[in-house]
Amino acid sequence: MADRNFYVVVYDVVDDKRRTKLSKYLESIGDRVQKSVFEIYLTPQELEKLLKRLEKFIEKKEDSVRVYFLCETCRGKVRNIGQGKVTSPPGVVII
Repeated sequence: MADRNFYVVVYDVVDDKRRTKLSKYLESIGDRVQKSVFEIYLTPQELEKLLKRLEKFIEKKEDSVRVYFLCETCRGKVRNIGQGKVTSPPGVVII
């Protein structure tokens, strides 16, 4: 299996319909850790597909999506206070 990297995807989408479509898509490939924050493991090829797909969900003049890469060392330094845990690496991911 190809190596996957850890990404945090966050968004601010103005329109309810676009936001719902985006969140449902992200829920299908990653773990929702807050209302508009997802943790996802992706190969470089899957990341490129994700970035292209995200552009279809948003209106660039109104909305914002950010994708942050966290290296394995950085992922290990994530601290959580309260509910939840940092997403563990998956066995298989299909995008």
